[in-house]
Amino acid sequence: MTDRPSRGLLLRLAGPLQSWGTHSKYTRRDTARFPTRSGIVGMLAAALGRARQASVDDLTELSMTVRVDRPGVVLSDFHTVGGGRPADETVITVDGKHRPEGKGTLVSKRQYLADAAFTLALTSDDQALLHTCAAALRDPHWPLFLGRRSCPPEGPILLGYAEDPLRHLVQLPLAARKPRSGPQPIDFYGDRPLGALPVSSDAPDRGDGDHHSGEVTDEPVSFAPLARQYRPRPLYRRAVHLPDAAYKGFGTHHLKTLQTYIDTHFETAERSAR
Repeated sequence: MTDRPSRGLLLRLAGPLQSWGTHSKYTRRDTARFPTRSGIVGMLAAALGRARQASVDDLTELSMTVRVDRPGVVLSDFHTVGGGRPADETVITVDGKHRPEGKGTLVSKRQYLADAAFTLALTSDDQALLHTCAAALRDPHWPLFLGRRSCPPEGPILLGYAEDPLRHLVQLPLAARKPRSGPQPIDFYGDRPLGALPVSSDAPDRGDGDHHSGEVTDEPVSFAPLARQYRPRPLYRRAVHLPDAAYKGFGTHHLKTLQTYIDTHFETAERSAR
Protein backbone atom coordinates (compact mmCIF):
# COMPACT_ATOMS: atom_id res chain seq x y z
CA MET A 1 0.00 0.00 0.00
CA THR A 2 1.20 3.51 -0.74
CA ASP A 3 2.05 5.80 2.15
CA ARG A 4 -0.85 7.89 3.34
CA PRO A 5 -0.68 11.48 4.59
CA SER A 6 -0.59 11.67 8.38
CA ARG A 7 -2.89 14.69 8.76
CA GLY A 8 -6.37 15.49 7.57
CA LEU A 9 -9.84 16.91 8.03
CA LEU A 10 -12.84 14.92 9.24
CA LEU A 11 -16.22 15.86 7.76
CA ARG A 12 -19.79 14.81 8.48
CA LEU A 13 -22.32 14.79 5.63
CA ALA A 14 -25.89 14.21 6.76
CA GLY A 15 -29.26 15.64 5.80
CA PRO A 16 -32.76 14.73 4.66
CA LEU A 17 -31.57 14.46 1.04
CA GLN A 18 -28.24 14.14 -0.75
CA SER A 19 -27.39 13.62 -4.42
CA TRP A 20 -23.96 12.80 -5.84
CA GLY A 21 -24.20 12.50 -9.60
CA THR A 22 -21.71 10.54 -11.69
CA HIS A 23 -23.51 10.13 -15.03
CA SER A 24 -25.89 13.10 -14.84
CA LYS A 25 -26.66 14.59 -18.25
CA TYR A 26 -29.52 16.62 -19.63
CA THR A 27 -32.83 15.41 -18.17
CA ARG A 28 -31.57 12.37 -16.23
CA ARG A 29 -29.75 13.07 -12.96
CA ASP A 30 -28.48 10.06 -11.07
CA THR A 31 -26.83 9.71 -7.67
CA ALA A 32 -23.97 7.54 -6.47
CA ARG A 33 -24.39 5.69 -3.17
CA PHE A 34 -21.59 7.73 -1.58
CA PRO A 35 -20.17 11.27 -1.90
CA THR A 36 -18.13 11.78 -5.06
CA ARG A 37 -14.75 13.50 -5.37
CA SER A 38 -16.24 16.06 -7.76
CA GLY A 39 -18.98 16.87 -5.24
CA ILE A 40 -16.53 17.31 -2.35
CA VAL A 41 -14.02 19.32 -4.39
CA GLY A 42 -16.90 21.51 -5.59
CA MET A 43 -18.01 22.01 -1.98
CA LEU A 44 -14.51 23.10 -0.98
CA ALA A 45 -14.31 25.47 -3.95
CA ALA A 46 -17.63 27.03 -2.92
CA ALA A 47 -16.45 27.40 0.67
CA LEU A 48 -13.29 29.09 -0.57
CA GLY A 49 -15.26 31.43 -2.84
CA ARG A 50 -13.66 30.29 -6.08
CA ALA A 51 -15.30 31.08 -9.38
CA ARG A 52 -16.35 28.13 -11.53
CA GLN A 53 -13.61 28.93 -14.02
CA ALA A 54 -10.91 28.89 -11.32
CA SER A 55 -8.41 26.05 -11.08
CA VAL A 56 -9.05 23.27 -8.57
CA ASP A 57 -5.74 21.48 -9.14
CA ASP A 58 -4.66 21.98 -5.52
CA LEU A 59 -7.95 20.62 -4.18
CA THR A 60 -7.76 17.50 -6.33
CA GLU A 61 -4.50 16.63 -4.58
CA LEU A 62 -6.50 15.88 -1.42
CA SER A 63 -7.13 12.19 -0.84
CA MET A 64 -10.67 11.20 0.19
CA THR A 65 -11.89 8.22 2.20
CA VAL A 66 -15.61 7.79 2.93
CA ARG A 67 -17.28 5.81 5.71
CA VAL A 68 -20.93 4.95 5.10
CA ASP A 69 -22.68 5.41 8.45
CA ARG A 70 -26.13 5.05 6.92
CA PRO A 71 -26.50 4.18 3.22
CA GLY A 72 -29.91 5.83 2.92
CA VAL A 73 -32.63 5.00 0.42
CA VAL A 74 -32.62 6.02 -3.24
CA LEU A 75 -35.61 8.18 -4.16
CA SER A 76 -36.63 9.19 -7.68
CA ASP A 77 -38.35 12.48 -8.39
CA PHE A 78 -39.10 14.61 -11.42
CA HIS A 79 -38.96 18.34 -12.12
CA THR A 80 -40.51 20.34 -14.92
CA VAL A 81 -38.59 23.16 -16.57
CA GLY A 82 -39.84 25.88 -18.87
CA GLY A 83 -43.59 25.25 -18.59
CA GLY A 84 -46.00 28.09 -19.32
CA ARG A 85 -43.36 30.43 -20.69
CA PRO A 86 -43.78 32.52 -23.87
CA ALA A 87 -41.95 31.37 -27.00
CA ASP A 88 -38.97 33.70 -26.47
CA GLU A 89 -38.44 32.48 -22.89
CA THR A 90 -38.68 28.71 -23.28
CA VAL A 91 -35.78 26.29 -22.74
CA ILE A 92 -32.81 26.86 -25.04
CA THR A 93 -31.79 23.92 -27.26
CA VAL A 94 -28.24 22.75 -27.99
CA ASP A 95 -28.13 24.85 -31.17
CA GLY A 96 -28.94 28.03 -29.21
CA LYS A 97 -32.59 28.32 -30.27
CA HIS A 98 -35.71 28.26 -28.10
CA ARG A 99 -38.01 25.26 -28.01
CA PRO A 100 -41.43 25.82 -29.62
CA GLU A 101 -43.98 27.37 -27.28
CA GLY A 102 -46.13 24.23 -27.21
CA LYS A 103 -43.13 22.01 -26.47
CA GLY A 104 -41.33 24.23 -24.00
CA THR A 105 -41.79 22.02 -20.95
CA LEU A 106 -39.05 19.50 -20.15
CA VAL A 107 -39.34 16.75 -17.54
CA SER A 108 -36.14 16.05 -15.59
CA LYS A 109 -35.85 12.77 -13.66
CA ARG A 110 -33.65 13.03 -10.60
CA GLN A 111 -32.40 10.67 -7.92
CA TYR A 112 -31.62 11.40 -4.28
CA LEU A 113 -30.34 9.58 -1.22
CA ALA A 114 -32.81 9.97 1.65
CA ASP A 115 -31.69 9.78 5.31
CA ALA A 116 -28.08 8.94 4.46
CA ALA A 117 -25.09 9.85 6.62
CA PHE A 118 -21.39 9.75 5.78
CA THR A 119 -18.13 10.52 7.55
CA LEU A 120 -15.17 11.61 5.40
CA ALA A 121 -11.44 11.95 5.85
CA LEU A 122 -9.64 14.42 3.58
CA THR A 123 -5.91 13.86 3.87
CA SER A 124 -2.84 15.65 2.59
CA ASP A 125 0.79 16.41 3.42
CA ASP A 126 0.05 20.08 2.70
CA GLN A 127 -0.84 21.43 6.16
CA ALA A 128 -1.40 24.96 4.87
CA LEU A 129 -4.02 23.71 2.39
CA LEU A 130 -5.77 21.68 5.09
CA HIS A 131 -5.97 24.67 7.45
CA THR A 132 -7.18 26.92 4.62
CA CYS A 133 -9.96 24.44 3.76
CA ALA A 134 -10.87 24.05 7.44
CA ALA A 135 -11.24 27.81 7.87
CA ALA A 136 -13.40 28.01 4.73
CA LEU A 137 -15.67 25.17 5.88
CA ARG A 138 -16.17 26.90 9.24
CA ASP A 139 -17.05 30.20 7.52
CA PRO A 140 -17.92 29.42 3.88
CA HIS A 141 -17.99 32.12 1.21
CA TRP A 142 -21.06 30.55 -0.43
CA PRO A 143 -23.67 28.20 1.06
CA LEU A 144 -22.70 24.54 1.12
CA PHE A 145 -24.93 21.69 -0.01
CA LEU A 146 -24.80 17.91 -0.34
CA GLY A 147 -24.38 17.47 -4.08
CA ARG A 148 -27.24 19.74 -5.18
CA ARG A 149 -28.48 23.13 -4.06
CA SER A 150 -31.75 21.57 -2.94
CA CYS A 151 -29.86 19.37 -0.42
CA PRO A 152 -28.61 21.46 2.53
CA PRO A 153 -26.66 19.74 5.34
CA GLU A 154 -28.40 19.24 8.67
CA GLY A 155 -25.55 20.81 10.61
CA PRO A 156 -21.89 21.90 10.47
CA ILE A 157 -19.88 19.85 7.99
CA LEU A 158 -16.41 20.15 9.51
CA LEU A 159 -15.71 17.98 12.55
CA GLY A 160 -12.09 19.04 12.92
CA TYR A 161 -8.44 18.73 12.00
CA ALA A 162 -6.51 15.76 13.35
CA GLU A 163 -3.38 13.68 13.23
CA ASP A 164 -3.87 10.10 11.97
CA PRO A 165 -7.24 10.90 10.35
CA LEU A 166 -7.95 7.35 9.15
CA ARG A 167 -7.79 6.07 12.71
CA HIS A 168 -10.40 8.64 13.68
CA LEU A 169 -12.47 7.77 10.61
CA VAL A 170 -12.74 4.23 11.95
CA GLN A 171 -13.29 5.23 15.60
CA LEU A 172 -15.74 8.14 15.28
CA PRO A 173 -19.23 7.31 16.61
CA LEU A 174 -21.49 5.82 13.96
CA ALA A 175 -24.71 7.68 13.19
CA ALA A 176 -26.69 4.44 13.11
CA ARG A 177 -28.41 1.92 15.35
CA LYS A 178 -26.88 -1.48 15.97
CA PRO A 179 -28.40 -3.88 13.40
CA ARG A 180 -31.02 -6.17 14.91
CA SER A 181 -30.12 -8.95 12.50
CA GLY A 182 -26.59 -9.26 13.85
CA PRO A 183 -23.24 -7.75 12.85
CA GLN A 184 -23.26 -5.99 9.50
CA PRO A 185 -20.17 -4.63 7.74
CA ILE A 186 -19.68 -0.89 7.29
CA ASP A 187 -18.56 0.17 3.82
CA PHE A 188 -15.51 2.36 3.25
CA TYR A 189 -14.75 3.90 -0.16
CA GLY A 190 -11.47 5.54 -1.12
CA ASP A 191 -9.35 6.84 -3.95
CA ARG A 192 -6.37 4.90 -2.53
CA PRO A 193 -6.03 1.30 -1.29
CA LEU A 194 -7.84 0.58 1.98
CA GLY A 195 -6.08 -2.57 3.10
CA ALA A 196 -4.28 -0.81 5.95
CA LEU A 197 -7.31 0.80 7.56
CA PRO A 198 -6.60 0.67 11.31
CA VAL A 199 -9.42 -1.69 12.24
CA SER A 200 -9.57 -4.42 14.87
CA SER A 201 -12.36 -6.94 14.69
CA ASP A 202 -12.84 -10.65 15.28
CA ALA A 203 -15.30 -10.81 12.37
CA PRO A 204 -13.81 -11.27 8.88
CA ASP A 205 -13.93 -8.30 6.53
CA ARG A 206 -15.37 -8.46 3.05
CA GLY A 207 -12.34 -8.01 0.81
CA ASP A 208 -8.91 -6.59 1.60
CA GLY A 209 -9.47 -3.18 -0.01
CA ASP A 210 -6.09 -3.19 -1.74
CA HIS A 211 -7.51 -3.89 -5.19
CA HIS A 212 -9.75 -1.34 -6.85
CA SER A 213 -13.32 -2.48 -7.42
CA GLY A 214 -13.86 -0.42 -10.56
CA GLU A 215 -13.64 3.12 -11.88
CA VAL A 216 -15.80 6.17 -11.36
CA THR A 217 -15.63 9.32 -13.48
CA ASP A 218 -15.71 11.90 -10.70
CA GLU A 219 -12.23 13.45 -10.73
CA PRO A 220 -12.87 17.11 -11.64
CA VAL A 221 -10.68 18.83 -14.19
CA SER A 222 -12.79 21.97 -14.63
CA PHE A 223 -16.11 23.29 -13.29
CA ALA A 224 -16.44 25.97 -16.00
CA PRO A 225 -20.16 26.03 -16.94
CA LEU A 226 -19.59 25.47 -20.67
CA ALA A 227 -16.50 23.30 -20.34
CA ARG A 228 -16.98 20.94 -17.42
CA GLN A 229 -14.51 18.08 -17.51
CA TYR A 230 -14.06 14.99 -15.37
CA ARG A 231 -11.70 12.06 -15.63
CA PRO A 232 -11.99 8.50 -14.30
CA ARG A 233 -10.15 7.30 -11.23
CA PRO A 234 -9.94 3.93 -9.45
CA LEU A 235 -12.45 3.21 -6.69
CA TYR A 236 -11.41 1.14 -3.69
CA ARG A 237 -13.96 -0.47 -1.39
CA ARG A 238 -13.68 -2.34 1.88
CA ALA A 239 -16.44 -3.64 4.14
CA VAL A 240 -15.44 -3.68 7.81
CA HIS A 241 -17.17 -5.07 10.90
CA LEU A 242 -17.03 -2.43 13.65
CA PRO A 243 -17.72 -3.19 17.33
CA ASP A 244 -21.24 -2.80 18.72
CA ALA A 245 -20.06 0.09 20.90
CA ALA A 246 -19.43 2.18 17.76
CA TYR A 247 -23.16 2.42 17.02
CA LYS A 248 -24.58 5.51 18.71
CA GLY A 249 -28.02 5.68 17.10
CA PHE A 250 -29.75 8.89 16.07
CA GLY A 251 -30.63 12.25 17.55
CA THR A 252 -29.20 13.85 20.66
CA HIS A 253 -27.42 10.75 21.98
CA HIS A 254 -25.31 10.45 18.85
CA LEU A 255 -24.64 14.20 18.67
CA LYS A 256 -23.53 14.37 22.32
CA THR A 257 -21.22 11.40 21.85
CA LEU A 258 -19.85 12.95 18.67
CA GLN A 259 -19.22 16.30 20.39
CA THR A 260 -17.38 14.57 23.23
CA TYR A 261 -15.14 12.81 20.70
CA ILE A 262 -14.48 16.10 18.87
CA ASP A 263 -13.58 17.93 22.09
CA THR A 264 -11.21 15.15 23.08
CA HIS A 265 -9.39 14.43 19.82
CA PHE A 266 -9.73 17.21 17.24
CA GLU A 267 -8.25 20.63 16.73
CA THR A 268 -11.05 23.16 16.92
CA ALA A 269 -11.21 26.69 15.54
CA GLU A 270 -10.34 28.08 18.99
CA ARG A 271 -7.32 25.78 19.42
CA SER A 272 -5.95 26.45 15.93
CA ALA A 273 -6.12 30.21 16.55
CA ARG A 274 -3.78 29.96 19.56
